[in-house]
Amino acid sequence: MKKYFLNSIIIIIDIFFLVGIFYLTQYVRVELNTTSIPVFDEYSLQRFSFVIIVAIAIMFYEKIYTLRYDFWQETYRVLKSLFLAYFIVLALLTLQKTSLEYSRLFITLYFSFAMLLLPVAKRFAKRVIYSFSFFKKRVFIIGDEEQVTILKNEFEKNWYLGMQPSQKNYDMVIISSKSLDLEKMNAKIEKYLDDNDEVYVVPYVTSINFANSNIMEYSNIRYNTIQIQNKLLIKRNIWIKNGFDLFVALMILPLFLIIHTFIAFAIKLDSKGSIFFRQERLGKNDEVFLCYKYRTMYENSQKLLSEYLKAHPEEVEYYKEFHKYKNDPRITKVGKFLRTTSLDELAQVINVLKADMSLVGPRPYMLNESEKLGDNKHFILKVRPGITGLWQVSGRNNLTFKERNELEVWYIKNWSLWADFVILIKTIKVVLAKVGAK
Repeated sequence: MKKYFLNSIIIIIDIFFLVGIFYLTQYVRVELNTTSIPVFDEYSLQRFSFVIIVAIAIMFYEKIYTLRYDFWQETYRVLKSLFLAYFIVLALLTLQKTSLEYSRLFITLYFSFAMLLLPVAKRFAKRVIYSFSFFKKRVFIIGDEEQVTILKNEFEKNWYLGMQPSQKNYDMVIISSKSLDLEKMNAKIEKYLDDNDEVYVVPYVTSINFANSNIMEYSNIRYNTIQIQNKLLIKRNIWIKNGFDLFVALMILPLFLIIHTFIAFAIKLDSKGSIFFRQERLGKNDEVFLCYKYRTMYENSQKLLSEYLKAHPEEVEYYKEFHKYKNDPRITKVGKFLRTTSLDELAQVINVLKADMSLVGPRPYMLNESEKLGDNKHFILKVRPGITGLWQVSGRNNLTFKERNELEVWYIKNWSLWADFVILIKTIKVVLAKVGAK
């Protein structure tokens, strides 16, 4: 009963927001009345209501009101729903031969505003809703201790899910399959399905994002197969990713040139030397390329480092594990600021334009790190390295070398254009918060 009550509240709130966007669009469209575009006659809400109904219906079909997604997963489904609703509305108007009665500019503006504002509005609404414990879904998690701990931490931190770990009076069950054999797994599923209508299973294989996989049903033999692909090695995906990189790089080029001017002036003012630091790095197919960064070190950096390591031998061990120094004496004052804000890596936009790098991808490794990549080397070096990546938004320098590699392999196997977009947005947040920066 609680579930249906909550779903109804969220649907009503979404309708309220979509109605508000209707009046916002109407106001903007009236203000746009000029001689260059047709005169706009205002609509009544009743006349436009079918558009809102179509949008809500498609979001319902996408299970936005029946399943609890995290913010990014739900935002993807909301944008997908609104995009489909936009074309369905235009198609309906054309088929009914009423397209001339409706302003296509108005409808385009409406859905553009909805795509921009509805995810933000839903985030604020859920912040309020899930502040009440009554609306939180109580989750009983059983199985592998490590995975149970990870899930509990996620549900406690990620308020957008509206989930709360519970040992009794729970609404749903999550079973971790990692420590269970097939017989025990089936027994637990049957046990908890007797009393619960929602049972979720965490797959034993965690290196694949099954949310992006296709499940095939063979009904005659009651078997299912799960399609697994190496996403970033599919030619179609490579073309899409390369096109996205080039498009974004060209879009930000004017802003990059402005920031570059200020950074170049600051570097020259702070210390002697060139503006750029160029270093050979491992690229796609193990090919070496010159990676650009803004210079952050003094010219006599090696001499400064040698003297420092003699006085601080503990830094040698730290470098072996994290491939960074805690306190690097080679870094200039401006260089410290550039590294803390990650602006030193902004110069790699040049590498993206030269097609040596991607906006998002694995870290561009140094030549002497080639063998340290171990069994993951053949995966990581099959794609272009990135200015940012999954490791950047998952701990940055707080991660060990091995942990970074595992994240990069996961990213390559499970790539999507939406994932790149999310990583780029999260990178801005991480940089502003200076998480793990040195």
